Amino acid sequence: MTENTSAVPEPTVQLDACGLFCPEPVMLLHNRIRDMASGDVLEIIATDPSTTRDVPKFCLFLGHELLASSQHDDRYHYLIRKA
Repeated sequence: MTENTSAVPEPTVQLDACGLFCPEPVMLLHNRIRDMASGDVLEIIATDPSTTRDVPKFCLFLGHELLASSQHDDRYHYLIRKA
């Protein structure tokens, strides 16, 4: 997983999806981002490796901007700006 952290804004919303497995992290992400304002930044932390595939596709499909993604030990971190 690549790390992109240059000029990344602070998240306004956080989502902890640790311990959950596909499709739960993306389902929670979908529900949480629906309640956010356009331009808000969400940080999601997950332990399911399938999120490395699912989160970018979620953003691409729904038009949200994946600002950063990284992996630290068994945790996957994502920053998403709502469209």
